Amino acid sequence: QTLEDAFPQAGQAPLRALAGCFGFSGDEIEKKCRVLSGGEKARLVMALMLFDPPNLLVLDEPTNHLDIATKEMLITALSQYEGTMLFVSHDRHFLAALSNRVLELTPEGIHTYGGGYTEYVERTGQEAPGLRS
Repeated sequence: QTLEDAFPQAGQAPLRALAGCFGFSGDEIEKKCRVLSGGEKARLVMALMLFDPPNLLVLDEPTNHLDIATKEMLITALSQYEGTMLFVSHDRHFLAALSNRVLELTPEGIHTYGGGYTEYVERTGQEAPGLRS
């Protein structure tokens, strides 16, 4: 399936523009999903999400296996997302860029911290275990 197959009423120009924002150029828009690399598939999912956004996104380690450029594309795309996001990540940069509330799960229960990940670190004096840059 291609972007054009997924959104037949959209027209080629807006789909090509969207694909270009996610690193697809020229005839790459015609590629079938089954022949895309893992990174290309991740970029395609991001493009689809922006074109027809859901109300709620649940993301589990969304930056895993992405190169730096694709991570930045994801952060840019998600920063423009207007719905609700719930995500789990060990990526400090991703957390600092997108979080506006932190839920910490401990044996004692759930602790809620207003503000993003940076504020969480400032308030608790510690980073969550297992984080990476």
